[in-house]
Amino acid sequence: MRSEHSERAQATSGRLADDGRADPATEVFVAHRSLLFTVAYEMLGSAADAEDVVQETWLRWAGVDLGTVRDRRAYLVRITTRQALSRLRTLSRRRESYIGPWLPEPLLTTPDVAEDIELADSVSMAMLLVMETLTPTERVVFVLRDVFDLGYEEIAEAVGKNPAAVRQIAHRARAHVAARRPRGTVSAAETRDALDAFRRAAETGDLQGLLDILSPDVVLLGDGGGVAQAVQHPIVGADKVARLLAAGLGRIRAASIRPVHVNAHPALVLRLDGAVDTVVAVRIDNGLVTGLYAVRNPEKLSHMEQETSLRR
Repeated sequence: MRSEHSERAQATSGRLADDGRADPATEVFVAHRSLLFTVAYEMLGSAADAEDVVQETWLRWAGVDLGTVRDRRAYLVRITTRQALSRLRTLSRRRESYIGPWLPEPLLTTPDVAEDIELADSVSMAMLLVMETLTPTERVVFVLRDVFDLGYEEIAEAVGKNPAAVRQIAHRARAHVAARRPRGTVSAAETRDALDAFRRAAETGDLQGLLDILSPDVVLLGDGGGVAQAVQHPIVGADKVARLLAAGLGRIRAASIRPVHVNAHPALVLRLDGAVDTVVAVRIDNGLVTGLYAVRNPEKLSHMEQETSLRR
């Protein structure tokens, strides 16, 4: 089944020149499309909204005189940034009325994304949640500077501020993120081992096994969006989380549980009757699970059927 993302990609890459080839504007846009989607997704935490931003970028780009554009990549990123910033302010208000905890939309990512350590870190569920605590402008500046390494002058153009102000915003956002981001780098192998232990305990109903792999201060967040059943408030503490999971183990054991790569990190996907029911991303510190992010809102699970390519 084709995703809406791939359908839109075709829609925005279908303009042809007289000789049957894609015209220059289309070729440039297609070449940078994954980058633009990544920029928008990191700013918004929503694949659906990121796709809309990329579509809006295309509509504006299609009317540009390429002869006046010195750096086409920078120009496209600037359009995307402005559209994402405008949408981010709207989303911030919308999320205030969201039912239960709000979690980023999970993406089934291609294996190569995990190879770029900085990119993988920036799109992890834990990191995206940290970025949710920034103001819209701080988030945009942080993403463009610390993830995509854009210059202050270029960022200033995109956000409508002077370079000195952007430097101050970047410094403030960096300090804010540093105080809240995961405590250290965790290898993919360590994450897989912890996730495998958690999966075995969940599948076998091993309460002690869950207690052994959960950090004493583990936090469980569930996102049902008011559509699917999920915890309405964060559950904190190994004992509470383990008992909550144990209470639902019958349902979990009836599901098909498979390891996958979500947002460039090992995760679990639960399927019921073949359909994606829940995506469980994890945060690992010192070999223990410190964060569990269970996304059940069906509107957020459409990108779990086909891999998404992310680029810097």
